[in-house]
Order: sequence, then structure tokens, then C-alpha cells
Amino acid sequence: MSIRPTLPEIDNALRAFDASNLLRVGGRVTAVSQGSYSVAGLSRDLGLGDFVDLERSGKLYPGEVVHVGPEEVVICPLKTDNPAHIGDKVFRKGGFEIQPDLAWCGRTINSLAEPIDGLGPLKMGSEKVPLSSAAPPSMQRNRVNTPIRTGVKVVDIFTPICQGQRLGIFAGSGVGKSTMLSMFAKTADFDRAVIALVGERGREVREFIEETMGDNLAKSVVVVATSDESPSLRKMAPLTAMATAEYFRDRGENVLLIIDSLTRYAHALREIGVASGEPPVARGYPASVFTAMPQLLERAGPGGKDAGAITAIVSILIDGDNHNDPIADNARGILDGHLVLDRSLADAGRYPPVDPMASISRLARKVWSSDEEVLANRIKALIHKYEETQDLRLIGGYRPGTDPDLDMAVVQVPIVYENLKQTPSDPSCQDAFGELASAMKAAAFANEPAEGSPAIGQGTGMR
Repeated sequence: MSIRPTLPEIDNALRAFDASNLLRVGGRVTAVSQGSYSVAGLSRDLGLGDFVDLERSGKLYPGEVVHVGPEEVVICPLKTDNPAHIGDKVFRKGGFEIQPDLAWCGRTINSLAEPIDGLGPLKMGSEKVPLSSAAPPSMQRNRVNTPIRTGVKVVDIFTPICQGQRLGIFAGSGVGKSTMLSMFAKTADFDRAVIALVGERGREVREFIEETMGDNLAKSVVVVATSDESPSLRKMAPLTAMATAEYFRDRGENVLLIIDSLTRYAHALREIGVASGEPPVARGYPASVFTAMPQLLERAGPGGKDAGAITAIVSILIDGDNHNDPIADNARGILDGHLVLDRSLADAGRYPPVDPMASISRLARKVWSSDEEVLANRIKALIHKYEETQDLRLIGGYRPGTDPDLDMAVVQVPIVYENLKQTPSDPSCQDAFGELASAMKAAAFANEPAEGSPAIGQGTGMR
């Protein structure tokens, strides 16, 4: 009886054979610190951002290369614990890639594109996509022209946006950034939504997904990296979300990308930079942070021919309510507009606490009609007059009839403030300008003076 294998058996054995098990490139751990470890023997085989596996007690622990020196490389482990010991073996793994698919919609994944929602394995697409890629060439991108109705009244009136725009929400802690983002997440003018929760509180993840997303979860992908995870995973979360959004955009779909928050992404980059030995240049942030931020945000926006657009809404945490914080200052120069949430407005119970005087959309004129632009600017002028004279009115120095514009502001601005109030549970507003104009007109008629008296607002241009 012959024991020689047949040709099909040999072919199957060759297909099943994994040469990487024998041809692994490796080195050994030479130093260990709190958030990183150094490896000798791999400097010629690794680049920044490559992944490695540390082998200990028969288990593999992944890590990311954050510094490459002539003799040693510095690795940040992907898990919060650092199991490395002097002499442990470390093997090259290569660059990290994901394989997005339409089946990812409705799922919640981590930074490594692994499912964390308990709904079974995640279907992998046919094409591998790197986490870091270049933005589309500027001269080949489509123009941004298509308006979006967000359903948030204060946004649609004062800072309207377009598909492909990048908008920042700037606020201190506890002012309402996440609540504001939840209102954007319900916008219906998008084919897909990709949401990155970076450094989020673990208890709020299910609350956001189950209560905020609701029916919109079916067309959304949620990427989560909670605050207790390693800086490498927190850094990767917005990159995974961006790569997924690019996959949908390249299919010709219009995508809403939400990143909460860009500041925690910068904090993760800072931790990694410090671990790699980078010197700080601005309030503890190394220079690599200010290089990585535009590289991430420039990938959002319109695509090229036959592609869709990524509309990015990102939150920026203002440390100590200082709007000149390095991260906030840098982000303002990259984004196409910003919403400023004011703590004093939140304390007064005005939600969303958007300050229309400090907020701006650089593409507003592509959305407003000529009449809407006139009305929005006129309301801003009245708000400025009203707030500027607050102290005067409190001490009784205001006399009706002496300043027509102030008379108009005193009547109309409280009506504007009341009309702009909106909570996430309120239905989306389909005609923000119409509702506001009706409320202001009703207030004007209610305060119309008797015949022969000077009309409030006479000569102000209000109609």
C-alpha cells in the first residue's frame, strides 16, 4: 500500500502552511517604563505606526511603534497594562488595516474594528484599507454647495452648513457638547453616519447608542474607545472612523462623521509623544500633535469625481473655558466653522447654549437666501444691542422711545431666545426661519403702540 500523498493533498498542505510562523522577524525587550517599552534588534525592520506582538507566557500582546532609533525602537502597548519584561521576544506584525463593509452599519466596534456589541462576528469587506491615508488632492475635490438642514434651529439660522463641511463645537466640560452632537446625529440628510466616541465615559456608551441614535443606528457605525483604554487605542478610534467614512464616501454616499472629542484625540497623541521622548512645545503638547490634527481633519470633506462627501462634526473641549487653548486655536484654523457653547447660557437654562455672536459658518452664504441673510444679521445686531445695554437696563437707565433699535431689541430678543430653545427630545425643526419670523411678528404686533405714538422699531429695517 502506497503512503505517498497525492498532488491534491500536497496542494492543500501548501495552502494551509503559514510561513510567517517560521520566518518571523523579532527582537528583545531592553527597557520597560510605565507606558512603553524599548526593543533592540528591530530598528531596520520597523517604521512609525507599525504593529508588533510581544510574546510572554505563550500569549501575544500587540503594541504600536512610536519611535525608531538606530539601536532601539519604542513600543506603546495597546492594552492599558504593560506585561513586558526584560528579555521578552517581540515580533514584527506590520501595518494595521481594516476591511469596512456595508454590513458594519448598525454595529458598534472598537478601535481595532472588532465588534463589542455582542451581535456576533463582523463581516469583513473585500478591500483592505489603511488607517492613515492622504486627503484627496485639493484640485480634484468636488465643490461644497449642497445645504444641509440639521433640524437644530440655532444652527440652521445663524451657522447653516453644507455637505462636506467641517464644523467644530467648542465648549468647556459639562456645557453640553455631547448633547449637541446627539442632536446632529439625528439629522436625516445623510446616507450613512460614522461616530467616534474617543475617551468617552464607559457608562454613557450604551446610553448614547440606544437612546440618542434610535432608528438612525441602522445606517450608522459607532467606534468606541473609552477613557480607561490605552492612548494608542484612543488615538486609533478617530482614524478607524475616518477610514470607514472614506469607504462609504468612495461609494458615492454622503456621510456624517462625528468625533467626540478631538481634544481627547490630542491628549492621546500627547501621551504617546511624551512616551517616545518628544519635547513639549505648547502647554505640554509635542509638535507631532499639531501635525496629526490637520492630517486627520483634511481627510474629511468632499471627495473626487463620482464620490460623495464627508461632513465632519467634531467637539473640542476648552480646558478651563480658555478659548485660546492650543488645541482649540489650532482646530479653528483647520475647520470650516465653529459653534461656541457658552457656560453662562447653560446656567441660564438656554439649551442648546450656542452663542450666535461668537459662532460662525464659513459656508453660510451658500445656504442663506438673501432675505434669510438679512434677517440673521439683523437679529445678531439686536442681540448685540440687547446684551450691550444689559447693565444700563438693570440700573433703570433705559427709557423707551429714546433709541428705536434698543426698543426693538428689548421686545424681540427675549422672543428670539425663547424660540431658539430646543432639547434632543424635541422634534427636528423643518423651517427654523419661518418659525422665528412668525414669533417675532406676533411680538411686534402685540407691542404695537397706540395710533399717533412712535412705532417701536420704526426706521430699523425690520419687516
